[in-house]
Amino acid sequence: MNLVLAPLAVTGAAVLGLLAAVGRGALFAVAVLSHLVRPPFYLREFAAALMTIGYLSLPVVGLTALFTGGALALQIYAGGARFNAAAVVPSIVAIGMVRELGPVLGGLMVAARVASSIAAELGTMKVTEQIDALVTLSTHPLKYLAVPRVAAATLAVPVLVAVGDAIGIFGGYLVGTGRLGFDPATYLRNTVEFLEVWDVGSGLVKGAAFGFIVALMGAWFGMTSGRGAQGVGAATKAAVVTASVLILAANYVLTELFFSA
Repeated sequence: MNLVLAPLAVTGAAVLGLLAAVGRGALFAVAVLSHLVRPPFYLREFAAALMTIGYLSLPVVGLTALFTGGALALQIYAGGARFNAAAVVPSIVAIGMVRELGPVLGGLMVAARVASSIAAELGTMKVTEQIDALVTLSTHPLKYLAVPRVAAATLAVPVLVAVGDAIGIFGGYLVGTGRLGFDPATYLRNTVEFLEVWDVGSGLVKGAAFGFIVALMGAWFGMTSGRGAQGVGAATKAAVVTASVLILAANYVLTELFFSA
């Protein structure tokens, strides 16, 4: 009988642990949202986070978008040529970048760079008892450490997505005109004519959601990390993995909401 019940007990314990972790994370997210609109506001921390998350992420996001746009143009041209539809390359590249690839790849690149950084920084602060020192100085750790980073990421990632969209479309333009023989004026005209305002707007909304997820996961795992270098390393890894999975899940949910009709 124990041979039957033991696997069920292990599975049940794992499921209960997962649900408890989800609940604690949800409460952490609610606490961050509530503190976003309540003073005091640490503008210096917010500005530093904005620089780190936004400006310093531009190179990796820009290079990712540039090569993605070029590769997308090649793939669409190769596939469209089978059906005599190669002329749709400009419009498909533009729509694909602003709706999906720009926000998702930008969010994943920011998750790899920022979620790990936040988790490692806050985890180290916890290990060295700097977070406890904040409490003794009557400073709310969540307010001082998590809120500025979450606010900065929520505002910065849509800007990164917009820049990445433009660079990705430019990458498709370079490949389309230099490699595939498109006329530059025709390529640009087809790009502009087939793009709608909501195509761009939906990608920016996704960027804001992804930025919130990235910073929230980094702060959550950093502030709840285990003691020692091993605990900080585990928190950093968990922050990146969880943020990446949540970005992909949120992307599906938002796409369903925006374009299901």
